[in-house]
Amino acid sequence: MKIQLTKFDKILLGFIIAGYLAILVYIFATGYHFPKLGDDVGQRWIYQLPFGNSLLSRVNPMTIFMSWAIMIGLITFAASIKVFAVIPGKKQSLIEMLLDYLLGLTKDAVQKEEFVRPTFNIAATLFLFIFIANVISGIPGIQAVPRNGGVVFTIFEDTWYTPTSDLNTNATFAVMVLIISHAFAIKAKGFGKWLKGFFEPFPIMFPMNLIGELAKPVSHSLRLFGNIMGGGLLVLIISYLTKYFLMPTFLWGFFGIFVGSIQALVFTILAIAYIGSVIE
Repeated sequence: MKIQLTKFDKILLGFIIAGYLAILVYIFATGYHFPKLGDDVGQRWIYQLPFGNSLLSRVNPMTIFMSWAIMIGLITFAASIKVFAVIPGKKQSLIEMLLDYLLGLTKDAVQKEEFVRPTFNIAATLFLFIFIANVISGIPGIQAVPRNGGVVFTIFEDTWYTPTSDLNTNATFAVMVLIISHAFAIKAKGFGKWLKGFFEPFPIMFPMNLIGELAKPVSHSLRLFGNIMGGGLLVLIISYLTKYFLMPTFLWGFFGIFVGSIQALVFTILAIAYIGSVIE
């Protein structure tokens, strides 16, 4: 079977190959050696806003920049698809297969028909954002590293920064899913029946039911954060231990593309399951 690549496929493949080749050229041309592990390992670029000293007055600029870049990229891609062909090509077939799979999961988890489409829209949006954010963590790019009391921008020393390695991003998504699920539940059941559900099967279970609901966004966000952040640190540590320049490339690809894709799907499935369980 012969695989035909479109012009877009060739351009994308060219960028990926060029990125990896640029690493090798850079290493050979400069005699680059990875710096020694120091106190800056695992540290993030945190900017303190001019007002206040609390956690709410601190931001990670890379999380904001990359989140907006991913959103603009997805919107641009969606806007470029004006008409779906009757006989789909490879890209359209892939998109239709993915969306059909998510729609099937949504229909199985959400029993009330009127909430299937809104839940599907939320799930598809979450999956696409998280999937892109995770995949770029397997592609060499630009990073901002706190070093020597300042911030140093590195090129090809690490992968592109992914917003999902920031717990704040994942916690925001998880809390959003929690709020949406209970808003749907109130609309589906009515406020009285929704509130009564916290006291079932016995009123004494109210504290446990409440803790269980509040624990959902905690576990939901920490699962994704732990896998993405932990994968990045593991790549860094093994890279220093092996001292072999091809090893980081392999590890970036494994954790970014393979593990990242699975974690995006897991986060989306859990979001669908949480919404469906509260609506029932």
